Order: sequence, then structure tokens, then C-alpha cells
Amino acid sequence: MANPTIQLLAADLAAGRTTSRALTEQALARIEDPAGEGKRVFVRTYRAAALAAADASDALRKAGIVPSPLAGLPVSIKNLCDVAGETTLAGSRALDDAAPATADAPVVARLRAAGAVIVGSTNMSEFAFSGVGFNPHYGTPGNPADRSRVPGGSSSGAAVSVADGMAVAALGTDTGGSVRIPAAVCGLTGFKPTARRVPIDGVVPLSTSLDSIGPLANSIECCAIVDAVFAGEPIAVPAAAPLSGLRLAVPMHFVMSDLDPVVAAAFERALKALAGVGVKVDRIDLPELDELPAINAKGGFAASEAYAWHRTLIARRGKDYDPFVHPRIMRGKEMDAADYIELLQARADLCRRVSAVTANYDAVAMPTCAIVAPTLDEVSTPEGFTRKNLLLLRNTTVGNFLDRCAISLPCHAAGELPVGFMLMGETMADKRLLAIARSVAPVVRG
Repeated sequence: MANPTIQLLAADLAAGRTTSRALTEQALARIEDPAGEGKRVFVRTYRAAALAAADASDALRKAGIVPSPLAGLPVSIKNLCDVAGETTLAGSRALDDAAPATADAPVVARLRAAGAVIVGSTNMSEFAFSGVGFNPHYGTPGNPADRSRVPGGSSSGAAVSVADGMAVAALGTDTGGSVRIPAAVCGLTGFKPTARRVPIDGVVPLSTSLDSIGPLANSIECCAIVDAVFAGEPIAVPAAAPLSGLRLAVPMHFVMSDLDPVVAAAFERALKALAGVGVKVDRIDLPELDELPAINAKGGFAASEAYAWHRTLIARRGKDYDPFVHPRIMRGKEMDAADYIELLQARADLCRRVSAVTANYDAVAMPTCAIVAPTLDEVSTPEGFTRKNLLLLRNTTVGNFLDRCAISLPCHAAGELPVGFMLMGETMADKRLLAIARSVAPVVRG
């Protein structure tokens, strides 16, 4: 079955209709198919370890031990997560001489404890610093909807691993949209939790103020299950929220400008469908969002915090960096301590002022990305790359800067390029947002 959910496969395993060994072998076969994207999707594949874990899972199940719905299911992890005994590359060549990790990152350890079978480490934008998904070192995975288009980033391989059936779910990271962008342009569901809920230890940072770890999968329910594992919380899928009387705010500033016609049409169709089932959709003035470009004009948290982490490595291995990523990190060199303190204050102030408006609604709705996935040709030049990257990232960065949770849901019709419908909740309202998304998702799907 194409793109099955965690719950469906868990039921098949429980009923004896399949085994972890069979599911893992299928995933590995797709990864290793020379006609497929596996060689560009995965930086490392764990064939022997995955098959051993699958066999162990099947044996445990026979003994009545099933630690979670993820038990025995193939999943992928992003290439910036520490795996004990391995050098963590973060999609780069510049770290190839680094010491191996001494322990798994907590999120990886939690996946193992939940019984997940980790099939490999997925390709990504170098150091997670772009929304395009292009990688000059390990190749760029083709978008499942159109292989001549980029998969979105930075969790590029994560998205394609799920869309192409190489994993049931994927671990991604999201600093400015790196879970939601590839989910949107590859036709998946991607959830960005409130950052503080999931530990980022053992994960190569981009911006410690903004980094969050979230799942890419085939349903909201899948995302809820994997998110609970990442957060170390009891696994429970929130009940779907009633649609009638639900209030959604659509900001008419910042996030609705320069939309691709395909995106604009899909988003408006989704809003109309929601209104038709009793959801109150309010198009609101939120001029506070127009302040974001000025607040981040010097590079924001990503540039300043990335430069602090990278400056020693750049001095030693700068020539090995992606030429599209290196200058973005170097912007942080121009920020001083006063600039950074002003940025912290501006963030706190904007969070307070925006929440005063949006707290009156159940969620904020907007297109996940202003554009559909660009073609590889369109991002082949520095100018084209920068322009498309900004448009891919623009809407998703709002949730990171405001320290919110957010989810991208597919809202395109059959035959259309994938488009994401994003819901943004308040800080720490993750379970409420997932409950709303469960009801909204089937309505907005074109």
C-alpha cells in the first residue's frame, strides 16, 4: 500500500498480517533501487542494523512486548543527529574529520526505545541553512511530484524518504520552516512543535533560539505519535476538535503577498471549504508581521548563532562549505552583542503584541509557502536561489520567531503541484493544534 500510516501498519503487525522484517526489507529495497532517489535521499543507510532491529522487534512482539505504535516500523533520521560511533556530518563535507559521537542524540535514543527501526540518515541542506533542499555534496533528491523540482529544505531527504515509501515517518528539524516546507512541497504533513518541548541536545545546531525537532509523515495522527516520542510524553492522539464554531484568523499582512497562482487558488479553495462546514474564517489586520524584515535585517538569530558555532570550523574548513550557505552564516559576523540583545528584546515584544491579537482565535491560517517547489534550474544561480529561498521560508519563519507550534497540511487537488495549508497555534498549545488539524485536514484536501 502506498504511503500507509503508522496506525494502519501497527494494526497489520498486531494482526500478524506483516512483520517488521518484511516492512524493513521493503523500505531498504526502495532505498537501494538504482532507478529511485535513495542514493540522494540518504547520506548513510543502516541495512544490517535495521534488519537486526526488525528481527528483534518481531521476537519481542511474539513475547507480547510492544513498546509503542512505532515498534517495528521503518523511520529515517536527519543527518544532523548524533548516532553513537558515527561522525555527524550535517549534510556537509566540512565535518568529515570530526570525532565520532559518543552517544545517540536524545531524540534518536527515544525512537529506539519506542521500538522504531532506523533505516538511515537523510540528506539535507548543508547545516540546515536553506529552505530549498539543494545539496552540492550529496546530491539533491528529486521532488516526488516532479523530479525536476527541489524537495524543499532543509529536511529534504526526510520528506522524500516518506513520500517514496523508504520510511513511514521521518525526523526533521525546523528553524525557519525546515519540517513544514518540504512537507508542503512534497505533499506530506509536517509538524513543528513548540521548540522547548523536544530536546535539541546531540543535534548540530543552526540557531539554538529557534531550532525545533518535528516529524514528517502521512497524517496528523502519525505526527502526533512521533511528536510524543520525541517529547518523551505518553503517546496519545488528541481527539478531533469540532469544526462548527472553530475560529481561524488569516493575516492579510506579510504572509499573503506574492503568492504563486497555484498556491493562492488552493488556499482560497481550502478556506471556502472550511467556511462551508461551519468554520469562521476571519481575514484580520496583523501589521505587526510587517516588522519582521526590519527586525531580522542583520541576519537575525540564525546568522548570529550559526556564526558563533561555525566560526572556528569556517576558519579551518571554510573552502569546503556550500557556496550558497557560507555567506549566510558569515552575515552573523557583523552582529555585535548590542545587536543581539536588541533582537532578543524585539522578539519578546513582538510575541506579546501578536499573541494579544491571535489568542482570540483557535489558530492562525496561511499558505505554508508562497510558491510551489522551484525547479532545479530556477535555483541554480545565486540570485535565483536567494529569491526562491526567501519565498519558501517567509511564511514559516513567523512561527519560529514567535515561538509557536505549527503544522502544514496538504491542500492541493489531484494533478496539482503540492501546496501546504498551515495552521499556527499559540506557544505550548501543541495538543490543541493537533486536535484542530485532525478536523481541518480532510476538509482542505482538494
